[in-house]
Amino acid sequence: MNGSRIAAVGHYQPAKVLTNEDLADMVATSDEWITSRVGIRTRHIAGPDEPVDELASHAAAKALAAAGLAPGDIDLVLVATSTAIDRSPNMAARVAARLGIPSPAAMDLNVVCAGFTHALATADHAVRAGAATRALVIGADKMSDVTDWSDRTTCVLVGDGAGAAVVEASQEAAIGPVLWGSVPEMGHAVRIEGQPARFAQEGQSVYRWATTQLPAIARRTCERAGLLPEDLAGVVLHQANLRIIEPLAAKLGAVNAVVARDVAESGNTSAASIPLAFSKLVEQGRISSGDPVLLFGFGGNLSYAGQVVRCP
Repeated sequence: MNGSRIAAVGHYQPAKVLTNEDLADMVATSDEWITSRVGIRTRHIAGPDEPVDELASHAAAKALAAAGLAPGDIDLVLVATSTAIDRSPNMAARVAARLGIPSPAAMDLNVVCAGFTHALATADHAVRAGAATRALVIGADKMSDVTDWSDRTTCVLVGDGAGAAVVEASQEAAIGPVLWGSVPEMGHAVRIEGQPARFAQEGQSVYRWATTQLPAIARRTCERAGLLPEDLAGVVLHQANLRIIEPLAAKLGAVNAVVARDVAESGNTSAASIPLAFSKLVEQGRISSGDPVLLFGFGGNLSYAGQVVRCP
């Protein structure tokens, strides 16, 4: 085997939906204010009895079922998250225990909003190197746990959820080379810190960075896969807000691609946002098996990671 591929995807969101009108009863805001600034209409919020590993396990179980695999077929579990409350057992081990996956390598990755694409690259590398046979790659975050619900600049943005992918060896490299990096000196622009931990960001700094610096990096990601942006059938960017997604996609030049806009109904779900949006496009039939799709995460640490994958 010369490469790896995504065999299947799955996603999960909690049942509770929080609308803009609900938020207007909690803080000084309105549906018009929120939609005009970030394009979000609703978001899903997990309850106190729904921890991150439960969200992750639901999405992972759906991906396994879609791939026609059993838990015993998996030997590597990677969970991208920045909202785990406990340090040990990590989320990957807890997911493995919930699903009955026997003796996998189990690791968490914390690269905040770019976590899933970092984890996907790690799984690709492990499978191609022969260190793993099949990997379960999950992005899951419960942003509601780290949100100040009295701060209208941040509470209107966030949602909870999870998305997952099964990665396995393939004859062709259906997961393209990753392009990743960071701007560590600007890491303060997006933060989850303090006791209790709270999410905060410098919105204008993030917006300027994302809309001016990232288009060129996204184009270079396509080049690494041997494609032009106009060759793409789908573009799944981190679902931060529409004011970032739409100009970034336009500057990329993927004129023939379906652009994921799941942020409108899911909010910013951090590491979950890319696999969640990608899984929905697959489920809805908006992209087809074999289609080239750009996955591109960015955000916390001012980190980024992207790769072109073939749709399962």
